[in-house]
Amino acid sequence: MSLDAWITAAVVALMLTSLAMDLMPPAATVLTATVALLVTGVIDETQAFSGFSNPAPLSVAALYVLAYAADKTGLLGPLVNRMLGKEGKVTQTSQARLNVPTALLSAFINNTPLVAMLIGQITTWCNQRGVSPSKLLLPVSYAAILGGTLTVIGTSTNLVASGLLQETGEPPIGIFEITKVSGPAFVAAMIVLVLIVPRLLPARRAAIEEFTEEMREFTVQMEVVGNGPLDGSTIAEAGLRNLKGVFLVGIERGGVMLPAVSPSRHLTGGDRLTFAGDSDSVVGFQRTPGLRSAENQHMLEVDSPGQTFFEAVIGADSRLAGRTLADIGFRGVYQAAVVALHRAGVRIEGGLGRVELEPGDTLLLLAGPDFRAHSRRGRDFLLVARLGGPPPSATRRAPLVGALALLVIGLAAFEVMSILEAALLAAGALLATRTLSFSEAGEAVDFSVILLIAAAFGIGEAMQSTDLAETLASGLLDIFSGWGDLGAILGLVLATTMLTEIITNNAAVVVVFPIALAVAVSAGLDPRIMAMTIAVVASSSFLTPMGYQTNTMVYGPGGYRFSDYVRAGLPLNLVVVAAVTVTAWQLS
Repeated sequence: MSLDAWITAAVVALMLTSLAMDLMPPAATVLTATVALLVTGVIDETQAFSGFSNPAPLSVAALYVLAYAADKTGLLGPLVNRMLGKEGKVTQTSQARLNVPTALLSAFINNTPLVAMLIGQITTWCNQRGVSPSKLLLPVSYAAILGGTLTVIGTSTNLVASGLLQETGEPPIGIFEITKVSGPAFVAAMIVLVLIVPRLLPARRAAIEEFTEEMREFTVQMEVVGNGPLDGSTIAEAGLRNLKGVFLVGIERGGVMLPAVSPSRHLTGGDRLTFAGDSDSVVGFQRTPGLRSAENQHMLEVDSPGQTFFEAVIGADSRLAGRTLADIGFRGVYQAAVVALHRAGVRIEGGLGRVELEPGDTLLLLAGPDFRAHSRRGRDFLLVARLGGPPPSATRRAPLVGALALLVIGLAAFEVMSILEAALLAAGALLATRTLSFSEAGEAVDFSVILLIAAAFGIGEAMQSTDLAETLASGLLDIFSGWGDLGAILGLVLATTMLTEIITNNAAVVVVFPIALAVAVSAGLDPRIMAMTIAVVASSSFLTPMGYQTNTMVYGPGGYRFSDYVRAGLPLNLVVVAAVTVTAWQLS
């Protein structure tokens, strides 16, 4: 190999290590790798930043806006209620009725907001019927992942593969073209998902169930006595911070709830303070000088019209990851109180303020009913689901969003417009009709994903221009030489499967794509089929909670353990690998 090829190999190896160990956010890791290749002269500016002029990142961004509008308007709310039905138990019929439509919807709607909409409604349905949500939530995530492989707009990974293919001079992948590769695997995997996977999942307790059963949390409202010892003092001076077994949730002043409880906030006579804690601590706390009971019935359940429970899952790119609640000043910044923290299905005991948060952690929050709307403005939470509230209903703008989604599908399917043009047209219509504001459109786009996609094109350019991809492809063909073309395809599929479980699916496609092209040239296979094959496999991540965003989202709400993903996901992985390999072999 040339010196440039060795440099590229070293940079790619370091990039994969960083991605696997979460040393930096994925977008930062890939961008750093691309810049390193540019600075060392392996690629030039045009190659390094070719992804920023490619249609794939913009297409993904526009589709994010459309998916956000579907979530905001409750487009799927009525349909989900019918999918869940009125049965009091989980059967194979109810699994099929829920997961098949979810998969089909995921073929056209980004699966992250789709699963986010489903989690709250499924959890409420399960709580009302005494059913463990662990029987439904992970299968729904898997169904959404499988559905995303059916069309080129089903997941950003497919669009990345399409964009990479365009860079080689090939036409982009058609909206349903990828279905010929993914279709057989989809059918086989859905059968396994409905008939086998639920049997492999134990009945787990969700975070809210463990919290209510183990802690018996209550709230009590106390009033600051006018001209009393606490009138005019700050919360810190009054000794109302860092209390044992109880904490101050919010202050009601003049009929207005002030959930942001800063230590420097001054108390005023007549303020109504809401405290939460275990029953014994709350009872004892009522004897505090300067406070008196604000109501005859002292004990109230925590969930009330003024404040309610939410589950919030921390994502890999969240600024909360690696920091503690105390470092962040969580209660003041988010106007919410963390009453429980779950990690890998286990509740973290002790001082939550000193626990370093990790991606996948589930926070049980007590906040005002508008917390979810406010949380949209950042990327700190992968999921925010209200617990116990009524399922969201469709708004009057929902039909417009549905019509625009169908328009995008129709225009792209009949090749009237490219996917980028159709998606941008839909996004523009949402803004023109004020279904979304400009700020909401900006909030809808996950710019870290867009940056990762755009920056990753430089990695592919380096692997191709230095012949590193050809070298790796030759090695792969040598390993599976006894199996002919089938072995070559199997090698690509296995490599992609392993990568997508330890790094992001988009990064996996970018790394394997140039190798797949080189394999196709050497073995005389169809490069388009190879591109679609690795896209489908990269999107099919079932074995870990971190391998795919929707898997992370259901981790805490379902009360899952890491082993649950391996147990339930392995049959799906085996089916997808086998079906995609055989299908690609026959099509090539």
